[in-house]
Amino acid sequence: MIRSVLVTGGAGFIGSHVVDHFLSQGARVAVVDNLVTGRRANLAPEAEFHELDVRAPETAALIRDGEFDAVLHLAAQIDVRKSVADPMYDAGVNVLGTINLLEAARSSARSPRFVFASTGGALYGEFVTPPSDELTPKDPESAYGVAKLAAEYYMAYFARVQGLETVALRFGNVYGPRQDPHGEAGVVAIFCDRILTSRPLTIFGDGTQTRDYVYVGDVARAAVAAASRELPPMRQVDSRAFNIGTGVGTSVLTLADTLRSVAGSEAVIEHAPKRAGELQASVLDIGKAARDLSWRPQVSLREGLAETFAWFAARRAAQPA
Repeated sequence: MIRSVLVTGGAGFIGSHVVDHFLSQGARVAVVDNLVTGRRANLAPEAEFHELDVRAPETAALIRDGEFDAVLHLAAQIDVRKSVADPMYDAGVNVLGTINLLEAARSSARSPRFVFASTGGALYGEFVTPPSDELTPKDPESAYGVAKLAAEYYMAYFARVQGLETVALRFGNVYGPRQDPHGEAGVVAIFCDRILTSRPLTIFGDGTQTRDYVYVGDVARAAVAAASRELPPMRQVDSRAFNIGTGVGTSVLTLADTLRSVAGSEAVIEHAPKRAGELQASVLDIGKAARDLSWRPQVSLREGLAETFAWFAARRAAQPA
């Protein structure tokens, strides 16, 4: 039973949902977030909050001395474009920050299980035929993907050589309430914001490119399962890696049409030139997570889009005129 966990990035989009799931199970939950992209408003008052960076020695000390059963590392530099423009900064957060936490977990008397938020789409790259399973060759196209893969290799080292229990969750395209529609945002959040502000929905290219859209509540359940389920032996980097998606590819055009339907909107769709380097197809094989973690997504795309749009609409209605 998980009694005490630390969640990095816990004030963020995915992290705050993970925090909520653990709190609902009666666990003590400590949150580390530097609030660069996270928001205090996302956090339940029962969560123990520490405004810290994952690279900070204070964060390492908190993990080392905190007697946690699990550390769920969701904090990251998530902007792919920023990773390309400044790979040194990206690696500092996503690689060195992760090593800082791994070393702290290794030296902790409790030796907490370490669950890492990796990426499915950016890890496998362009030259694969979907759906991608965990053994698909890795060929990331961005510094962000390279950093996530490097962090996974460090986790495999800490598991095999240092005896730390580590798990990598390779997320698909996560969407849902609390996602920020600005900056490096998911297309669902952007489309919700545009519908509510009566602006066209911009689709880059012809809109046939596919992604594996997975609801954030399902992702949070996967994180809880990864922290508590018995793990397979660690033999190589993919042994304890799990794709977390739906196994279904949805085109951007279908996504836009479904969202317009649940929102009761007639928003205009505009096309813009295809973005350089954008993957044409990304779908994850989730059979391993179903087998080893007893996890499957429960929320359909239509249900998830309806929940997400309702949250955005309620938030907008609550804002001062």
